[in-house]
Amino acid sequence: METTVRTKDWKQLTHKLGPSFAKNVDQNDAEGRFAHENYALLKSEKFFSALIPTELGGGGVTYNEMCNIIRIMAHYCGSTALAFSMHQHLVATTVWKYKHKNEGAETLRRIAKDQLTLVSTGAKDWLGSNGELIQTEGGYLLSAKKHFASQSVVGDIAVTSSIFKDLEGKESVLHFSTPLQQKGVTFLDDWNTLGMRATGSQTIVFNKVFIPKGAIALKRDGNEFHPVWNVVLTVAMPLIMSAYIGLAQKAEALAIESAKRRSQNHTNYSIGQLHTTFLGCKVQWNAMLEMANNLDFKPLSRNTADTLAYKTNVSNLAKETVSQALEIIGGQGFYKEHEIERLFRDVQASTFHPLPKWNQYEFTGKQIIGN
Repeated sequence: METTVRTKDWKQLTHKLGPSFAKNVDQNDAEGRFAHENYALLKSEKFFSALIPTELGGGGVTYNEMCNIIRIMAHYCGSTALAFSMHQHLVATTVWKYKHKNEGAETLRRIAKDQLTLVSTGAKDWLGSNGELIQTEGGYLLSAKKHFASQSVVGDIAVTSSIFKDLEGKESVLHFSTPLQQKGVTFLDDWNTLGMRATGSQTIVFNKVFIPKGAIALKRDGNEFHPVWNVVLTVAMPLIMSAYIGLAQKAEALAIESAKRRSQNHTNYSIGQLHTTFLGCKVQWNAMLEMANNLDFKPLSRNTADTLAYKTNVSNLAKETVSQALEIIGGQGFYKEHEIERLFRDVQASTFHPLPKWNQYEFTGKQIIGN
């Protein structure tokens, strides 16, 4: 396959756009308003197709580069970084299929051409999914509520699933994509949260939305782990957690800056502890990237279990890093006018991505024991 020569330094460009991302971050956080301006900038620079191979009209960045782009983005606006990662993990899954199964080329070309925004509902759905599909002529009618749908307020296509019960009463989960700007799709104004308030993660409501039979990409048993998750989770979790490693890195920098301005007897100890915690977080994140191996990996359940374990560790250590940074900065960090206060709230969201730790412990243990 022929490829074009890359001309952009995407990480440098992210830093260049960063001050613009940060310009409205406090107001967006206070109002729970989606970071529309930041997305407009990203689309103008074709970031939404950056991970797509150049032969399909994309930017041709590697998977590891995209993880680092998201990490850098989080230094300026955690919500923008997290919302953007949700689009990118769906693109990455499709790129993996293109590279290993020669599938998805037209989808990737369309994303690159129109800078489409893909919206995932997988976090809440997990194995069981929700909603219902009623069979009708030529397809199905979808009725469901999909929570935690990041960037849904500006999304073009939902990548989702729902439950279908056949005439014999057997339930299956069907996976498909559907446009968000169509009759029967509405959005609840319900994203009023502790942190990551500018991700636009409103609930999507589908009311008898027609899903063509040809749109069904996968049919599987409900509440059963399907091999497709070995691809999805391996590529998704490093991208998503890149936003949180970025928050932790920014928090460490703020704490070091504060410590240099007002050194105390325990300053060296505190900074040493902070850096040690952050390094642990970074090592676990890098291990996730190694599992994904720039999208050159075989999908294996044990690797998926390890990826999810790394995710738990990154989450715990990122939260601990930001917490320690807040303690070093001191009482001024308790005020909303200080950046660390928002970082502290934003990093708490890391807990709730698949899988929450007790679900992850069970899943990883099951894969190890073989139950």
